[in-house]
Formats: sequence, C-alpha cells, structure tokens
Amino acid sequence: MSFPENLRYTKDHEWARKDGDTITIGISSFAVEQLGDITLIDLPTVGQEVKSGEVFGTIESVKSVSDLYAAVAGKVTAVNEDLEDQPELVNESPYDKGWMVQLEASAAEFDAMLDAKAYAALVAEEE
Repeated sequence: MSFPENLRYTKDHEWARKDGDTITIGISSFAVEQLGDITLIDLPTVGQEVKSGEVFGTIESVKSVSDLYAAVAGKVTAVNEDLEDQPELVNESPYDKGWMVQLEASAAEFDAMLDAKAYAALVAEEE
C-alpha cells in the first residue's frame, strides 16, 4: 500500500489533494484493499453542497456497500464520470484515475487533515 506524501487523509480512509481552491477526493489504497473488487459507485451531482464528515455517496464492492464521507465541506464542481462505467478504476488507480469528486472548498479543513505519516500510523493500528 502506498500513501502519497502530497495528499491528506481522513480517519474514514478518504484522501484529498489540493490544487488552488479545488480539492479532489477519493479513497485510499487501504480502503480499496479492505473493500475488494469495486462494482458500483454512487456520487453526488455537480453543484451539490457537501459538509465535512457527512456522507456524499456510496461505494459497492463484492464484499459490502460502504458510505463515502466528504473530507472537507464545499460545492461539488466535478465528478469522475468514468467511474459510472468503469468502477474498477478505483481498484487500479485509487490516487489518479480513481478520483471521485472535486470540490470548491476551504484550504483550512484540508490543512487540518492527516498527513501521509500520520495516516500510515492509523492504518498500522487497524491492521
């Protein structure tokens, strides 16, 4: 499992990447490993407001259905439409092609998230 240094993480195993005022969110490689083969992803619509820590969608795998939590509060500016027909992109490339949503959000919440080292320690405790 890898946890890229340029990302921030939540205790719910989502990651976030900041690019200006845009925050891109997905799930970590640890979450992917726990879920197994992903079969369906339900994402919010563009324009929808999400609140930090609240459910913004669901992800279904051969093992279970899990909620997706917003890493930060903001307005959805884009969703990864490729996941509708190819949910396996999350398994294959969780930090690149498997991103889920982009939000117009505050950097303050992003900066308060776990860095890669802290997240790795959290994952080590859970294993």
